[in-house]
Amino acid sequence: MSTNTFTRRHFIETAALAGVSAAGVVRGQETASQPPKIRIGQIGTGHAHAAGKIETIRESKDFELVGLVEPDPERRARAEKSKVYADVPWMTEEQLLNSPGLQAVAVETTVKDLVATGARCLAAGQHLHLDKPGGESLPAFKALLDEATRRKRTVQMGYMFRYNPAFQLCFQLLREGALGEVFSIDTAMSKLIGPAERQSLLPYPGGSMFELGGHIIDAVVTVLGRPDKVTPHRRSVSALADGWSDNDLAVFDYPRATVTVRSAMVEVDGGARRNFVVCGTKGTFDIRPLEPAAARLALDAPHGDFTKGYQDVTFPKSTGRYDRDFADLAAVIRGEKPFAYTPEHDLAVEESLLLASGLPID
Repeated sequence: MSTNTFTRRHFIETAALAGVSAAGVVRGQETASQPPKIRIGQIGTGHAHAAGKIETIRESKDFELVGLVEPDPERRARAEKSKVYADVPWMTEEQLLNSPGLQAVAVETTVKDLVATGARCLAAGQHLHLDKPGGESLPAFKALLDEATRRKRTVQMGYMFRYNPAFQLCFQLLREGALGEVFSIDTAMSKLIGPAERQSLLPYPGGSMFELGGHIIDAVVTVLGRPDKVTPHRRSVSALADGWSDNDLAVFDYPRATVTVRSAMVEVDGGARRNFVVCGTKGTFDIRPLEPAAARLALDAPHGDFTKGYQDVTFPKSTGRYDRDFADLAAVIRGEKPFAYTPEHDLAVEESLLLASGLPID
């Protein structure tokens, strides 16, 4: 078995094909003429990704942090004790949305408040980085996307594998036809949580799939589009016996392909076994683990730098987890490129996620 390294040159080529900004994705890399920073704020510290997003914004060459909003006194008190939030300018939502020159807002509230908060930001004329998932109501999420389209504003969802180099290479090989026609995708997105985190998730009846599954469902829809049918299989296996769905499987049906998506919150070291395996008539791309990215590729014939048969694909040390997301958002806001993920795509992901989670879509 051979080994092939996915180099920065590969990433730049992939980024260009995918419509992703390759400029400035490596921390500390300067361009000849850096445009003015985009003024951005963040609302919320309650989302699981909130600290990582504020950290990314503060270190970005593309963005200037205007302020941070956290209306919940207890959450704000906890955040103020964290080094991540040290010295950030705290303000109210009204103050933030009325800040001169503000162009974008990262919405990092608890899930139940994401869409409503995003809608208020859109009404104030802002581009959005909206963390996942798009709430529990498909009509409400569609209304948000429709409003963004009407106002010509971008909504970038916080699905964290869109800019992952292994997924980028997989999408590139699919576009180039190297994997042939996809006939199956098998994927898993799991972890082990304790009683306190589980308690915080109990208000969301969609279970583990709703909490974690969107990240990989987003990638499934990128590869195959909106499924014809989604069948959820939900189980609660924890000894806590609280009925919360913690061992979930969903089957996606397509005319010529089937997909299995697993998500469990009871898997020991589940993060290390997260995987995304695309099988096509000419090859297989197996990403495992998802972070830090590693993959195996099998081809029926040589393609570019890759040989026939199975080979390991390695990737350079990653930049920050969300650096590429915000670099791409900056390029879109500046009009340097169209956004690769359409409202139609995001709506298909949201619908698929709700169905996979056993939740209604009307």
